[in-house]
Amino acid sequence: MDGIFSFDVRLGIHVPVFKKEWDEFSNAKQQEILLQWEQIRGAIPDRIKELEQSIDKKQALLSDESDFSTSCRLNSEIANLASTINDLWLWYRTNQDISKKMH
Repeated sequence: MDGIFSFDVRLGIHVPVFKKEWDEFSNAKQQEILLQWEQIRGAIPDRIKELEQSIDKKQALLSDESDFSTSCRLNSEIANLASTINDLWLWYRTNQDISKKMH
């Protein structure tokens, strides 16, 4: 959408990247952006669920792992996934106020 949203590989979703202030957009464009954001925002819980499933798999591997370096790698991967989930929740919650403007 006109460069308003950019795909964030780490998060696995498109995030808004504004090149101008919100008030500089026309009302029609604001509504278009909000509609697109609502669609993206609606997919965030599903993305979180995917990441949680990956964490569960890595934790299962970790529980049976006896190699220290492999355990460290798995712990690091789990921490990175948990950080991504946290950031996704921040995007989901922070932008609830923006989403309310749509209504």
